Amino acid sequence: MPMKFTSDHVWIEPLDAGHAKVGITPHAQDALGDVVFVEFPAVGSSHRKGDVCGVVESVKVAADLFMPVDGTVTETNEALRDEPALANTDPLSAGWFFKIMVADPAQLEALMDASQYGQFSATS
Repeated sequence: MPMKFTSDHVWIEPLDAGHAKVGITPHAQDALGDVVFVEFPAVGSSHRKGDVCGVVESVKVAADLFMPVDGTVTETNEALRDEPALANTDPLSAGWFFKIMVADPAQLEALMDASQYGQFSATS
């Protein structure tokens, strides 16, 4: 399944065996400006879709990070902790935030695909 997007400007990329990678979109990164710190959810913590699960701080503002689907955090991107600018330079790849075990794969179907998100972000 390809990458999906939320109205909170978070992307989720399904991986294998129910795991998925989560990060912020280039649109969110552009709005935030230079990211200087990321507060990750704790590994092992479970969150429901829409829960605040972290914070992204930039030179402009601090913004909540919302969980895209129900899931349990399995890993955080320690490279991003050490170099938060990865969220600016490569938000859809090296700048990922955390990985989760998706609790309900059907929730992924309700999210926007790249085309839908492109249209949405052009108006938000």
